[in-house]
Amino acid sequence: MTVSGMAASIRAATESETFDLAGNSISTIKNTITDAFSSPLELQEMIRITFITGAGKLGRSKYNADAAKTVTSTLRELGYDEDKGASCVVECAGCFKSQHDTGKNLKTIVVFPKIKTITQGMEDMNIESGDGSPPALAENTDIHYIAMSSSNVFQRMLEVKCASWSQKKSCVGVIEEIQGLVNGLDGKLMGGNPLTDSEQDFYDSCELSVLEQKLSYVRSEMHKQVDESRITSREKSRLLNLVNEKVQQLDKDIADATKNKKPKKLEKLKMQKTKAGERKASLEEITPSAPLALRFQKDIEKLRKEMQPLLKLESEAKGRLLSLKETTTLARKDDIEEEIADLEDNSRGWFEEDEDFQVRVDASRAQAKARATRKVVKKTGGGGSRVTGGVKKPINTWVVPGAAKRTATRKTAKKKPAGNAFAAMMDSDSDSDNM
Repeated sequence: MTVSGMAASIRAATESETFDLAGNSISTIKNTITDAFSSPLELQEMIRITFITGAGKLGRSKYNADAAKTVTSTLRELGYDEDKGASCVVECAGCFKSQHDTGKNLKTIVVFPKIKTITQGMEDMNIESGDGSPPALAENTDIHYIAMSSSNVFQRMLEVKCASWSQKKSCVGVIEEIQGLVNGLDGKLMGGNPLTDSEQDFYDSCELSVLEQKLSYVRSEMHKQVDESRITSREKSRLLNLVNEKVQQLDKDIADATKNKKPKKLEKLKMQKTKAGERKASLEEITPSAPLALRFQKDIEKLRKEMQPLLKLESEAKGRLLSLKETTTLARKDDIEEEIADLEDNSRGWFEEDEDFQVRVDASRAQAKARATRKVVKKTGGGGSRVTGGVKKPINTWVVPGAAKRTATRKTAKKKPAGNAFAAMMDSDSDSDNM
């Protein structure tokens, strides 16, 4: 692929760089982003590409108002995901985030490009590296990121990629699986068998002590979520089932220990059953939380807000021919629906089951529908007529000839003693506290 200008400079970058989009038109920005990021950059380590898309009062006129929007929308079209917690590590390849540099008063979009290492380039050209053995773990997969990331990076990834208790539970299983792989390689070495090049690389990069730290951290976060009642109704049911299964097994073990006359083991089993009963009681008292919001919920809400006038136009235009302007306007509706669908899909976390994810998507859509319904109700309310059951009724006034006009009489409020003014103020304050 032959590129030129700013796109060529981006693709030639070997370390983090900043590019200013001042004076660039929308079409130029779109072409630059497409040319620069349509294919992975050939790098051995991650770099940060920063685009300046806006400035404060003094420099605002230099930038197109839609510069940032054009950059982000084009990146999404190229398969990039927005991640506000992204950092300059390989695990964040293919992510971007928006930032506001308050010190310099600049608005920026930071891109962590997709990269192709030298090893991957050799594979694409069918050139074998070392002994040509397959990697111990498939690269750029969730299990690869979990195994190879540092403890700090792993903790940040866990917060974003495994937000729910169920996802963390699956993550525990994955870490234990990785530990099994490392122990297997240990056994291979102890048996006097040499490792392949890829196995040796994996063995050298993945320490059991770091894996144990990760496992301990995930388990502590799981306990914390349960203690803080941050579990869904499905997760609560799953936890209760696990406790019930454990109690049933303990009952069998207690019966065997009683039959075989093992008092020490029996005492230990009874203590375990007591703890399991306490655990069950605490779980039953938990009020389940609502499903976690989608990761890109805010972006989805902005698009749905943009969709509302288009839906109204579409509804009002039924049964008549649309003008050219209306047709052009409504063409945006399909694009918005597609963008929303993409954002929903990109909100899916690691190890999230289809049913759990669909519950979150349905909750997001139901929330949007409820919000739209409330707006309609607000618009239909109000007015100066009497309303009964949601229907306005006119107030008829009959005037009988010769009848005297009625004059409204207002009762004069009795003056309160001055000493009660403070008490009245206190009454008013207490009412506001209860609101």
